[in-house]
Order: sequence, then structure tokens, then C-alpha cells
Amino acid sequence: MHRKLLVMATIMAIMLVGAPYAQAITFGQPDGTLHPNVGTMIVEFPNGNTYLWCSGSLIAPDVFLTAAHCTNSLVGYGVAPDKVWVTFDPVADENATLLHGIYVVNPGYGHDMHDLHDVAVVLLDTPVEDITPAQLPTAGLLDQMKEDHTLREQTFVAVGYGTVRDDKTKGPQAFVDNNERRYVEQSVLALKPGWIQFSMNPSTGNGGTCYGDSGGPHFLDDSNVVVSVTVTGDYPCRATDVTYRLDTESARAYLSQFVELP
Repeated sequence: MHRKLLVMATIMAIMLVGAPYAQAITFGQPDGTLHPNVGTMIVEFPNGNTYLWCSGSLIAPDVFLTAAHCTNSLVGYGVAPDKVWVTFDPVADENATLLHGIYVVNPGYGHDMHDLHDVAVVLLDTPVEDITPAQLPTAGLLDQMKEDHTLREQTFVAVGYGTVRDDKTKGPQAFVDNNERRYVEQSVLALKPGWIQFSMNPSTGNGGTCYGDSGGPHFLDDSNVVVSVTVTGDYPCRATDVTYRLDTESARAYLSQFVELP
């Protein structure tokens, strides 16, 4: 299904919701066809305008994984569940192919400060047959890697659409609007019960996410396994990338309603 997009500055779309949204790729590079199962949400508001909203990934032919703050916030803005589309095109412009879906809220989101349950899905009307879905992690994968002393040595890859930052200067001039899928490599800073934090400090060879990338996947190196989704980070998009783990009991309990878990 094709619709004409009104592509607004991603940072403005994030400001609409007034939450600590994160973000799009910084100090990375265009993804092209490297991660074809990563897409972006397009949302139609009650005034008829459509916006690039959040990133995400295909985890089953008809299930698009994103963050709960991306879907739950839409309820407060009066956006009907069926006013959502997803595109997996490398560039989300007026020529992008859009797949219609229905967003699903996560009733557990925000109820526990130690685990905000920040994961949700969009259910697509028609299964995607030409894209291989991303894989979810096994239960406790990151804990096991920490126990095995391999977590700190591991490289992770963040992917998403949105605001780009390619220089180290401060201020709004450092951010460039973007609607292209991009990726970047990261290293681990800390593992928490519900979160995994990545370094996105370019001075140490890392990059990360910035405004417009919430819900986007963090892959285990060059594998197809998504270990977490982007949820927040520091305001200048320079230091810490905070992501929601998908190998926890709470994340798996929610996702098991929609997909078969490994």
C-alpha cells in the first residue's frame, strides 16, 4: 500500500510526545540492505498529518517489534490503533512502500521503575514474505554472556532511522534530519536487570542512537539476534545508549503473546 508521507523533522515528532525518547543513529553510516528487517513506523494523527514515529524490526512475518513508549503514547494523542504503517525501505520518503498494521499497547509499561516493560508490537495486516525476520534472544542470554566474561568483549550493532549526528560539536547545529536507515557499532557499558547500556562515545570509537530511533534493534554483532530495543539516552546523543533487554522474563512474557520464543 502506498501513501504520500509528510516527513517532518524527527526531533519535532519526538517533542510531540514529551517523553525521554531516543533516538537515531550517530557517528554511523547508511545501512542500505544490510538489515532489511529493520523498519520505521509512520503514524497518522487525528489532524490528518503523518509523521515518522519510531524505528523497529520484523520478528515474525506479521509482527513488528518496537518500544512501548512509541505505541502507548499514541493513545493519549487520540491516534486510533489502525492509523499506523511500517516501511522497510532503506529510505522512508514519499515513494516508500507502506504496510498497514495495528499498534498494540503494553499494559505493563511504566509500572516498575526497575523494569519499565518498554516493549510493544505492531501487528501487520499482511505477512511479509520477502524479508527474513530478526531472531529474539534466548532467555537470560546477556546474563549468561556476563557470567562467561564475554559480554564486555562483544560488539553490538544499533540500527534505525532519524536524526543524524556526525560531529562532536554541541548544540542543535550538530543534528541533521534524516529518514534513511543507518547502523553503527557499539560496546557495552553496563548490564542491568531490565536494561543494557551501550557506549556511544565517538572518542572511543563508538556511536549510537539519537532522536527518532526509539524501538530500533540492537543486534548481537553481525548476527540476526536482537538483544534489546532503544528506549532513551543522554540529551546530546554523545555518551550513553539505554536499551530495553529482550531476554528478560517480563519481555518474553509480553512477546510470547505474538511470537514463538526461542
